[in-house]
This record gives sequence, structure tokens and C-alpha cells, in this order.
Amino acid sequence: ISLYQIFKHMSVHGKPRIVTTHVLNEMKLRGEKIAMLTAYDYSMARIVDQAGIDVVLVGDSASNVMAGHKSTLPITLDQMIYHAQSVVRAVKRALVVVDMPFGAYQGNSKEALSSAIRIMKETGAQAIKMEGGKEIVESVHRILSAGIPVMGHLGLTPQSIHKFGTYVVRAREEEEAQKLVEDAKLLEETGCFSIVLEKIPAKLAGEVTRNSKIPLIGIGAGDQVDGQVLVIHDMLGITQDFSPRFLRRYHNLFAEISGSV
Repeated sequence: ISLYQIFKHMSVHGKPRIVTTHVLNEMKLRGEKIAMLTAYDYSMARIVDQAGIDVVLVGDSASNVMAGHKSTLPITLDQMIYHAQSVVRAVKRALVVVDMPFGAYQGNSKEALSSAIRIMKETGAQAIKMEGGKEIVESVHRILSAGIPVMGHLGLTPQSIHKFGTYVVRAREEEEAQKLVEDAKLLEETGCFSIVLEKIPAKLAGEVTRNSKIPLIGIGAGDQVDGQVLVIHDMLGITQDFSPRFLRRYHNLFAEISGSV
């Protein structure tokens, strides 16, 4: 580990910097890239946090990599709370964000607020994440009114996979691209502290990022965003049957574990 990496995560008092939504905004202003990874259990979350990752996402991708489902749709609110509780016990400095699962907020802003409050009260996490644009604004308003930070998610939104019918890059056509630009602006104006952009053209992601005052985190959205997020099982090479072009594997842990066992 370099001296830069050490000092990057130290406060002015020499202690590890506690990452907050305010810290993420400061990082954007300084042009400092934001690193975000998923975690679903105590042991992995502890490693990720101690490595210096800025944001730990308790993703609904747990439905895929932890439970073996083909999509993120089956995971429940109770299951997300269980995973988030395990992660929060391990994390000492990173910002912990929890995905609101499918069915916990769509089309019902009162239920959205209830779900968000349960996550915050029962897990101790610092923020929640929601997929969608204009259609979730009422829910975002309600959740923010309770003092709960909200991270948005645009582009390929996996909870809507049956609407899309495929995991290909989104917003290639002008109409969809324009809607994404408008949704990003709307989420920012509503009060989201950050937005994830998933599988959209790099040029579009760069345009949205430059025109936004909040951090934009990309996954398969090029390098013109404010940070990157990956599913840790993909990044470490634990999963072998998922190989999108944007994925950079830093290790082949599947082979390592297989060999050790």
C-alpha cells in the first residue's frame, strides 16, 4: 500500500476518515475518485472497509451471488436487512448504503418510507439506494423528509429487467438518453446525494457527470464519472459465468479457493 493511499483515508487529526455524504461531495469537488464495492456479510465487509473503500453497498445483487437467483427480484426486505446488519457490524469508516429491494417502494411512497425507516432503524446503515427516475420522485421526497439520505440509480436498472428484456447497454437512443439526463437532474434537484449510472454510453455518462453537482458513480459507464462500483464477487473472480465487457477482474479467487479446498 502506498503512502498516498494511507494519507488519503486519514483525517487532519491522523485518524481514519469517516466517510459521509458530505465527504463524497468534497471528493467530487477535488476531483478525487470514489471507490465503491458491494459486501453482504461481516467477514468480507471488514476486509473491504479496512482496505480503504469509500462506500460499501449492501446490494440486492445478494439475490444473485449469495442466494443463487437469476435476478435481483426475489430478495426480500427482511433478507436485505439481515445482510445489512452483518455488514454494519464490520464497517468502521466507510459509508454503508443499502439497496431497497424490489417490491419495497415501487408505486407506493408510504410503503417506500416505511421500508426505508426499517432499514435505517434495524441495520444502522447511513443511506438507502433506489432505482428509477421520475416515477420514484414522490417516494424520494417522503424518505428525505424523514432525514434519510437517498442514492439514485439510472440506466440499466436490474429490478426492471423484465421490462427491458435484456442486460444490454441502455440509453443509446436519443429519446432514452434525454430521459436519463432529465431523470438525473430531477433526482439531484429532489435531494439525492449521489446517483449510480449503470451500463450507459461513456459519453452520456460524462455529460451527466459534468452537469451534476453530486457524485455520479459508474458501473459499465466509462471513466468520465466520479467513481466506480463493482460487485465484489465479480471483481475477485468468484463468479465465473458473468463476464460483461466493463468488468475488470483483479483476481481469480474461484481458482484459488478450488485449489485450496
